[in-house]
Amino acid sequence: MKRLILLGGGHAHVHVLEALGRQPIPGCEVLLVSPFERQIYSGMLPGWISGHYTIEACGLNLPQLAQRAGVRFVHAAGETLDATGRCLTCNDGTRLEFDLLSIDTGSRSSIEAIGGAAQHALPVRPIETFIAGIEALLARCREARDQPVAIIGGGVAAVELAFAIHYRLASEGHSRVALQVIGDAGLPLDGLASSLQWKCLEMLNERGIHWHAGSRVVELTGQHAVLDDGTRIPAGHALLVTGAGAPEWPRASGLAVDGRGFIQVGRSLESVSHRGIFAAGDVAAYADARPKSGVYAVRAGPPLAANLRRAAAGETLAEWRPQRRALYLIATGDRHALGAWGPFGWWGRWVWRWKDRIDRGFMRRFGNPHVG
Repeated sequence: MKRLILLGGGHAHVHVLEALGRQPIPGCEVLLVSPFERQIYSGMLPGWISGHYTIEACGLNLPQLAQRAGVRFVHAAGETLDATGRCLTCNDGTRLEFDLLSIDTGSRSSIEAIGGAAQHALPVRPIETFIAGIEALLARCREARDQPVAIIGGGVAAVELAFAIHYRLASEGHSRVALQVIGDAGLPLDGLASSLQWKCLEMLNERGIHWHAGSRVVELTGQHAVLDDGTRIPAGHALLVTGAGAPEWPRASGLAVDGRGFIQVGRSLESVSHRGIFAAGDVAAYADARPKSGVYAVRAGPPLAANLRRAAAGETLAEWRPQRRALYLIATGDRHALGAWGPFGWWGRWVWRWKDRIDRGFMRRFGNPHVG
């Protein structure tokens, strides 16, 4: 009997589990290996911080999904991979040999470029660590209102967190806490529709959230964020919401990786260097380069499931070409949202209702009973 290991419980693997539940792969044992028993849907995390969702509504039960799919759940973290020897070693010492391997472990926050980040910043990844840390950070903000919060990064995740934290604290009567977003672009949401960028800046200003344009943080001291030009911005607390970084283990595994350490895959999502090993989501470097976004992880799920089935049967793999444009729906704290599709931008409460409907629908599809 062949063995397929699903390493990581990311959004693409959630689709694989659903497909296996509908139709198992004949003659194939499947294992899901994850250090976490739930998969948090990142699109709903700002809504949880704002107070619109419970944390239970934002998570999928991985052991339950695995059981429904006839998959054995292994509660452990993959630590080292011998790609040539086809063996995965977990953090508890378990060695798992495989015929096929699919990797959807996500990315990590890059902290190396900022001095003091490891000591003085809360990274947004891994999400479970962030969830535990953000509640403690909010508690400290309530106790010491004179400690400004610096959110390092100017993309979608950074902006959503700024709006969510502001709304949460303001709704609790702590609106005096200073929030600032430090981004290296001229406007927030760099790369999205210009009308949306300007609207986002206007909304940040309305809420008293300061936008530091064209700024790069090089050091955190616990009291200040130091920019590359020497400017010191008060920052008693810091959230690190910069670009995704690759985990360290793929480079040591023997797998081909790109210049940043992400696993290189072809259009079939199979490793360009090792047959029978696949990757999707943020950990993968796609043949058709795309941003590190949950949109593409979700979209990769069905073609990944189909090609894993083909690989197990010895059939020719199919190509997947991810869409060039992704829909972005960006929560702004108060049941209002911004939307972007290519050069087009929208905003309003109706955009929030659209986003909320999509997010709740995704969670219901995979059996979350807490979304209402």
